Parts: sequence; structure tokens; C-alpha cells
Amino acid sequence: MTALILSLVAGGVVGLTLGALGGGGSLLAVPALIYLLGFTPAAATTAGLLIVTVTSVTALYTHARAGNVRWRAGALFAAAGLLPAAAAGAAAARLPQPVLTTAFAVVAA
Repeated sequence: MTALILSLVAGGVVGLTLGALGGGGSLLAVPALIYLLGFTPAAATTAGLLIVTVTSVTALYTHARAGNVRWRAGALFAAAGLLPAAAAGAAAARLPQPVLTTAFAVVAA
């Protein structure tokens, strides 16, 4: 029951951050999954991607209805990140957990 409550609170904070600011969800989700819910760093990173995707799509819908989305710029930005993200994901799967956690901390700082 405690894990469920922690999940709901952490998820709410991530959702509020993504909805209000449009980013930063992984910086909150990954540590919450590791330290509050006991995920391994690799599992937390994967779950964080799914969480951020779902919450971002939800926020995108709201902002798109309000006319605040620059579709062309967003599509170009996303396209430019696809190959590097796939390469980094493949590399991260081969890293030891402490190295992955340290790398995340360096990027988050």
C-alpha cells in the first residue's frame, strides 16, 4: 500500500512538472523510481521513458487545443533526437548499474 501511495504522489509531481513546464519529468521520475520504489537504474530509465511519454502526450493534447504547439519545429527536434536516443539506449543497456546511475546524476546536475 505504501508503494502505491508513493507511486501516486511521485507520478502527480512528474505530471504537474511536465504539464506546467513541458519537461523535466525524467529528472523527477527516475530518482523516484529508484529510491522510493526500488527499481534498478535500467528499469527506472525504461519506466521513466514510458511515464514521460504518456504524460507528455497528455500535456501536448491540452497545449495543442490552445494553439500553443509549433508542430514543424517540434517534429524536426524529435527527428533529430531519434538516432542518438536509440544509440544511447543500446549503450546504456550494456553499462553497469552504478555507472548508469552516476551518468544520470551528472546529466541531471
